[in-house]
Amino acid sequence: MADHTDRTPNIPGQRQQPPATNSQDPSSPPQPAPSLQKKEPRLAAVREWWQDAWDEGGFLHDRWEDLRQAPELGWHAMANWVKAALGLAGICAVIILLDTATDILADLLRHLLTTVLAVVDQPIRSYIAAHSASLPISASTVYTVWQAVGLFGLVGGFFRSSGARLTWTAWGAAGIAMVYSAAPADGRTIASGLAVLSWTAASTLALRGLILRPTFFTHIHNAGHQIEPHIHIPASTAPPTEETRGNVRPLQR
Repeated sequence: MADHTDRTPNIPGQRQQPPATNSQDPSSPPQPAPSLQKKEPRLAAVREWWQDAWDEGGFLHDRWEDLRQAPELGWHAMANWVKAALGLAGICAVIILLDTATDILADLLRHLLTTVLAVVDQPIRSYIAAHSASLPISASTVYTVWQAVGLFGLVGGFFRSSGARLTWTAWGAAGIAMVYSAAPADGRTIASGLAVLSWTAASTLALRGLILRPTFFTHIHNAGHQIEPHIHIPASTAPPTEETRGNVRPLQR
């Protein structure tokens, strides 16, 4: 069979047309990436919104006018959102100041309590150590029992237990006596005074609700006025006779 396929002869010296390919012309500018094509409409939309917001009547323009007119209008006439922002800023500033002040006060209080406890507690430890050598228990055990008794008196006195309050009173008096006895002679008065003040301050919890002033109960009974109606009917009189005409007068109505 004859081959009907169209065959083009290759003529020497004739320029051959290159086959069509999908590659782009190197001389043409490169096409932008798809991601850049997607970002350009978004940036344009953002720029348009920004311009519209700052135009007269826009959102940002109105907010700026509220801020600019706030000093002239005063607190009562300024915008509500400005009041809320100022109030929130004030609350945050107060919280920061309180937090800083709390840290400073806590540090000072800790140092103060440490100093007071050292002045009051050290003589008590020394007194217990000096007078518990002949006891069958150690000085540390005696000091632990001492602390436990004081804690019992404080907690029980807070819940208004009479026995715990008596224990707290005896515990405080014994502690002051030990501080006065074991403190150095030069600082004995100061140490005893700090012990008294510390025990008195703690007594506000242990002796809460205790009233030393006697209570008088006076009952006053005020009887009200009693009204008892009575009806008096005058007795009828007999007509005067001749014997009593001179000294008896008839009832006149």
